[in-house]
Amino acid sequence: MVSLSLLGSTGSIGCQALEVLDSFGARPVVISAHSNTRRLEEQARKFRPELVCVADEGAGRTLKTALADTAVTVRYGEESIIEAAEYSGADTVLNALSGVAGLRPTLAALEACKVLLLANKESLVCGGELVMSAAKKGIIPIDSEHSAIMQCLQGGRDGIHSVILTASGGAFRGYTTEQLRSVTPEMALAHPTWNMGAKITVDSATLLNKGLEVIEAMHLFGLPPEKIRVVLHPESIIHSLVEYNDGAVIAQLAPPDMRLPIQYALTYPERKPCPGKRLDLAALGSLTFAEPDRKTFRCLAIAEEVAKKGGNMGAALCGAGELAVEDFLAGRCGFLDIAERIEMALDNTPYIENPTVDDILETVKETRNIIT
Repeated sequence: MVSLSLLGSTGSIGCQALEVLDSFGARPVVISAHSNTRRLEEQARKFRPELVCVADEGAGRTLKTALADTAVTVRYGEESIIEAAEYSGADTVLNALSGVAGLRPTLAALEACKVLLLANKESLVCGGELVMSAAKKGIIPIDSEHSAIMQCLQGGRDGIHSVILTASGGAFRGYTTEQLRSVTPEMALAHPTWNMGAKITVDSATLLNKGLEVIEAMHLFGLPPEKIRVVLHPESIIHSLVEYNDGAVIAQLAPPDMRLPIQYALTYPERKPCPGKRLDLAALGSLTFAEPDRKTFRCLAIAEEVAKKGGNMGAALCGAGELAVEDFLAGRCGFLDIAERIEMALDNTPYIENPTVDDILETVKETRNIIT
């Protein structure tokens, strides 16, 4: 098992990663989070990492006092997350941070020559070219779709015609625009197949998440946007497919359980028994597919256009998307307003062809200002 620094240990992916480690009798050497001191303390007492890092300074001071009876070192402040990413005692970093905040730790881990297991798609959406150019040891994706593509590509990378990302369709698959006008945050958070954090669950409902995954796949696998397709697959059994020039299609199938792609990344290239449910095709009976409705769920089409433009537009998309979802969850805007706000931000953001990290972070800040 790898020597692991786990960034974002209190979120959905982070907690499941700790479950996987625990099933092998392993532990992380570093854990970090933004401010959830209650869960961080529980994790620190159970796994006894060498270092715990907390982005929020006030929360970090609280945690340091709480763990004073242990040998665990506590650091706090935003720069402590960079310290966690660069920690010399870890050879591998799993970045499960949420949002644009994951970009700098991703780059720090790669520049420190760590093996990067990436669950923070915003790193690639915002700074794909910077990230991939720094990835000397490669990146192992955690997202189920991109893990599936990586697994399919073990059969060969030559002659790829396209990759196909599957989407459950979220909570409102088949809804009309008129029906979406009355959607509430509670409705949007009721995902039919996956148990995820609030932001990604709403993004799944708008199909923005699938658009972000298109951009992520472009960078991870070196593909142009026209070679990446999206298909609705409500059962969430096929996680992605690779189509080759001769017409052969290879798919990765499994029950919807994030512990599998997490374990695949942690143990790669080995495959070990996973505690999750096994796939029973006969019990499933059938699998269904459909084209996504880009006119009703406009966020997917918007993100696909951003994929073609490149530059700092991915950063603008992430910044605007984060704030728009925050506003929706807080009741400050409607469900359909999410796409409207993102589009307004993109239309008013100056284009930068080859952005630096500072350009990316400034773009995120400015796009949030545009729609505030």
